[in-house]
Amino acid sequence: MTAHVDVTRREFLQVASAAGATLVIGFTLPGCATPGAPAGPPLEPNAWLKIGTDESILVIVDRSEMGQGIATALPMLLAEELEADWSKIRIEFAPADPVYNHRLFGMQATGGSASIRAAWMPLRQAGAAAREVLIDAAAQTWEVDRAACRAENGAVIHSGGRRLTYGHLVATARTLPVPTEPPLKEPKDWKILGTRVPRLDTPPKVDGTAQFGIDVTVPGMLVAVVARCPVFGGKVASFDAAKAEAVPGVRHVVQISSGIAVVADGYWPAKTGRDALAVTWDEGPTAGISSASIGRLFAQRAARAGAVARNDGNADRALSGAASRLDAAYEAPFLAHATMEPMNCTAHVRPDGVDIWAPTQFQGAAHQVGAGIGGVPPEQVKVHTTYLGGGFGRRFELDFIQEALETSKAVGAPVKVVWSREDDTRHEFYRPASYHRLRAGLDGTGRPAAWTHRVVAPSIMARIFPDTVQNGLDGEAVEGAVEMPYGVPNVHVDYVLTDTGIPVGFWRSVNHSFNAFVVESFIDELAHAAGQDPYEYRRGLLGNAPRYRRVLELAATQAGWGSPLPAGVFRGIAVHKSFEAYVAQVAEVSVGSEGAVRVHRVVCAVDCGPVVNPDTVEAQMQSGIVYGLTAALYGEIGIDRGRVVQGNFHDYPMLRMAEMPRVEVHIVPSTDSQGGVGEPGTPPIAPAVCNAIFAATGKRIRKLPIGQVT
Repeated sequence: MTAHVDVTRREFLQVASAAGATLVIGFTLPGCATPGAPAGPPLEPNAWLKIGTDESILVIVDRSEMGQGIATALPMLLAEELEADWSKIRIEFAPADPVYNHRLFGMQATGGSASIRAAWMPLRQAGAAAREVLIDAAAQTWEVDRAACRAENGAVIHSGGRRLTYGHLVATARTLPVPTEPPLKEPKDWKILGTRVPRLDTPPKVDGTAQFGIDVTVPGMLVAVVARCPVFGGKVASFDAAKAEAVPGVRHVVQISSGIAVVADGYWPAKTGRDALAVTWDEGPTAGISSASIGRLFAQRAARAGAVARNDGNADRALSGAASRLDAAYEAPFLAHATMEPMNCTAHVRPDGVDIWAPTQFQGAAHQVGAGIGGVPPEQVKVHTTYLGGGFGRRFELDFIQEALETSKAVGAPVKVVWSREDDTRHEFYRPASYHRLRAGLDGTGRPAAWTHRVVAPSIMARIFPDTVQNGLDGEAVEGAVEMPYGVPNVHVDYVLTDTGIPVGFWRSVNHSFNAFVVESFIDELAHAAGQDPYEYRRGLLGNAPRYRRVLELAATQAGWGSPLPAGVFRGIAVHKSFEAYVAQVAEVSVGSEGAVRVHRVVCAVDCGPVVNPDTVEAQMQSGIVYGLTAALYGEIGIDRGRVVQGNFHDYPMLRMAEMPRVEVHIVPSTDSQGGVGEPGTPPIAPAVCNAIFAATGKRIRKLPIGQVT
């Protein structure tokens, strides 16, 4: 230590006698440090925190860091209550353990924009408990009334001026009981929460020391590439490994549940071996489906009544008596996640245990799968979570983890399975395609008297959590539709579960991504039919929805709604609630002479309740906007003969840097209930852009992607 420590000889002897030799080793005075001396055991008051005698503060991050900033935000919650010196904070990803189960989900997983919502109280309580026991330790050391002691910036300070850093109190604190209901700080006293704390994961990502799944290397590791049936649901009929085995570097060719794994000394020989592999596939019944046949199926199913999700008043009667009616059909395609880091996992299955190194969003299930395939008790399975090069819901799945486990078990060595970009695009769990039938009736003043919305789509929950689908209703499939916030007295929303044979999974903002597009586009149609300004029309229908109205007004004000724009540029607006956060966006758009759409500016307002780190909120809104804008303009997974048509970024394009609009984010100061920020920025962007296109051209976009406006 080079900093001055205010400690008397008597205090030194008291602390030393309480801790024994370990504390003396860890307790250093200026000029007295012993290089290389071992530190004493840390203080571990709970599962999320370790405080060392060397003043280190290790926060265990029990959620996956996939770019959303959780590896900084979660430590901020704990550090605020701990009164920690932020410069001492270090992080480590949690192992798979039920103690880290998500408070809202009941499992160890990351998703639903719920990490902060779930951790808000537990991590603050964890930090506060440690703070209180450290204050107790200082009071005992000094033999003073603890009321005269306070914690501040990594130390306990006595009213008389004495001061001991946390590292010096560790040994005594370990002997004291940890309070179960510690007092929490008032927001007015926060020093870390609500501030723009730099991200802890930025330096290692910049200097290359951050370990992503694809970076993992372990002794004796082999690399595998898997040949999978190009048709969903197909399987291996037969294969000839001779040509693959002849490739230099190929060690094994083994059949696993998803196909044939070619295992080699490195990625390139494994890929070359897979390319040389002769496989005959049993394509199964899905080989006959296509995007066209799925579209026809959706339209047919839309003629049926669905499982009722919302039924206010009598929409059919109100429609029959309406002064005017509108009918529309909207469509949205399958979408791939297209994470920057393709799927990968390293596994080592041994008779005495299993190790899994994975960029995963679902440690709990990975742990179970490891035990099942390895044939070992759960306590002999270790899940090592790495950084994730993007997740968006794709890494909630277990297919890539299962492949690594099965291959390692088959060859008796640690194996890293690596997917190519084409593998990633063609063997996905896609955002569901969907079809929507809407009807509305307007009264004589143009206000909606009735609204009906039928959602036709596959069900993600039916595959993953089938017990949650009751009587044909998947409540998740109608999220964002059933909560339609506008003041309409007669509303009917129903759902027709329609399986297509294409695997579907969680995709950033999930079903909100298409339901927001539909609801916010159709309300724009109603505003136009009523001859009213789209912003004012929404505003007038949100009288009983103050948080919606607040973000709508802020976005419109900051965008200068109604003010002149450059020639050829037009505005569109949308507002949506998802994952308990409220977001409004105004898009400024132009349409070229050949129909090319350019988004110049997006103004975003968000109300997510109390804010942990404004930088994170802004970054997540920006990220959600570019993700949703990419999908709106270009995103489409096409199906032909049961196969995905697209393969890489040449035919599944991403938004280019030169196409990125200027994004302004405005955060509503709020003490209301907390919402997430990882996903809510995505849903409003497609309707905001499409509504701007209508303002520019008079053409409604009812089918995504937008492509060229003709």
